[in-house]
Amino acid sequence: MQRSRSKSVLMKIQPIILKFTKMLSSVLHLEVEIVDASLIRVAGTGPYEHSLGECLTSNTHLLRYVIDNKKEKMVIQSHSDPLCQNCDSRGTCTEKAFLGVPIIIGEECIGVISLLAVNFEQQKVIKQNVQMLCDYIRHISALFVSKIIETSDKEIASNPALNSLIKNMDQGVLMLNKDDTIALSNRAAQRLLGLTEADISALQVTLSSLTPKDNVECGFKQYLIKFKEQQILITGQLHPIQDLRLFLMAFHQSHSNIAEPQSFDSPDIHQLIGNSKPMHTLKQLITRIAPGNSSVLISGESGTGKEVVARAIHRLSKRCNQSFIAINCAAIPEQLLESELFGYIKGAFTGASAQGKIGLLQAANGGTLFLDEIGDMPMMLQAKLLRVIESREVMPIGANKPQPLDIRIISATHQNLQNYIAQGNFREDLYYRLNVIPLMLAPLRERKSDIELLMHFFLNLHSQRMENCYPGMTQEVIAILNNYQWPGNVRELGNLMEYLVNIVPSGEVIERDLLPPHLCARKDLPSGERAPTATAAQPEPAGKSNIEIMEKQLIEEAVLRLGNKKLAAEELGIGVATIYRKIKKYELHSG
Repeated sequence: MQRSRSKSVLMKIQPIILKFTKMLSSVLHLEVEIVDASLIRVAGTGPYEHSLGECLTSNTHLLRYVIDNKKEKMVIQSHSDPLCQNCDSRGTCTEKAFLGVPIIIGEECIGVISLLAVNFEQQKVIKQNVQMLCDYIRHISALFVSKIIETSDKEIASNPALNSLIKNMDQGVLMLNKDDTIALSNRAAQRLLGLTEADISALQVTLSSLTPKDNVECGFKQYLIKFKEQQILITGQLHPIQDLRLFLMAFHQSHSNIAEPQSFDSPDIHQLIGNSKPMHTLKQLITRIAPGNSSVLISGESGTGKEVVARAIHRLSKRCNQSFIAINCAAIPEQLLESELFGYIKGAFTGASAQGKIGLLQAANGGTLFLDEIGDMPMMLQAKLLRVIESREVMPIGANKPQPLDIRIISATHQNLQNYIAQGNFREDLYYRLNVIPLMLAPLRERKSDIELLMHFFLNLHSQRMENCYPGMTQEVIAILNNYQWPGNVRELGNLMEYLVNIVPSGEVIERDLLPPHLCARKDLPSGERAPTATAAQPEPAGKSNIEIMEKQLIEEAVLRLGNKKLAAEELGIGVATIYRKIKKYELHSG
């Protein structure tokens, strides 16, 4: 047998296991052997009480099966089992029966508890009490796991080598207990959070990802850290370690303090990002109206997230387990909209499907129907929709009998429907039926404090979707985006973040040069800077190498000729971020 070189988790609690082993053997009148995942004998009785701490090299087929498959194995006639056929010790084996139960932590098998019969009386005990023995051994296994986790947590929190490593890391690190209090931190983390070592000790914090999906494999993500009266955005990775959590902060941080809502806490509706006063008011209203059945009319500029709000209302309603059907009234031709909404029976008109068609109103029965851009619905269909709302039944095209209907209607528009009513383009009676509960969404320019939260949310979202590292961004870029007016609202911001995630090289930071030109227009430039303009070539300063001069000329010529930095980068065989850095380095006027 070989002596183990490293101490397994089972070996760390060997004294406890030895006591349980002797107790099991005396109570069950069976032999007991406990090994770890490396087949090191941790404890045993009778023929198995020798060579503790050594690795088994023979008669291990059954143990290996339990470890590899992470499931129980029972053998009543040892020599006749297929696993015993290839055993080198088959001729000398004294085992009559075997019952092995894996010890599992998480997804890993860390060892095996086995009951063994070395005579016919013990074989009879196993054969007649298989279920009882299995249940009992599973209970013992769970006790071992509980003791291991308790011991490991204490060792982790008090490990001097780990403490010294964390304290001396340049990277910010927090270690959180299961009650979310800080067990350990280093100076880098304290500096980022603006706290002293005395302030941060045993401080309770709330750590939440800006994106619900928890996946550290895709690199760093943005987390919102809340403590006392503060909220701070930090880029990092969260790693669970038993009952502890280790939070590793990225070297580059594009974080900042996020203002608390001006009144009491907003409801947690994770699809609606923002802490501004308009968002706080909206979230409060949504939580109040969602459980009811009254019609809701959502108004707001294009791109403000009207469908996101509609889906949030549905998810918080009593209809959340039923269908949410969305239709854009402006995107479907007028001649098709009626059949889409109301459906039809077979033979209703020339070209109708032989099976007929279930309309979206019927498809949403029991659930929610979302009518986007309701202002573009034709007048004729407005009359039919009004009848549906009033009668709570729908008449498919060509049918002679209405169908009962139980739906909640949420509609949305970016238009002023009262002006449409005055112009004769929208029915006033339908407007009042749809506008039972009005919701007005503020444009992004009126909730500036939410811009940074939203940009990080979308960066996280698109980075994970494309399996890219979270890029982060400079404070200059954040300032530019905060000063921009966002005519396309949240949709424009989301599209911009997707564009930036696509073009920023992996592992690099989003800088000003990567932003589209219209974001860096003269009115948005910080004071003292000017927009780049084309000028005559300047003589090269002395001291530059021939290679640098040639590189500068190649880049300048390619950019001027192609009029596009991305195309120039592709032609020169370099990255987009690289060409921007070179333009900045050589002070090129790229137009």
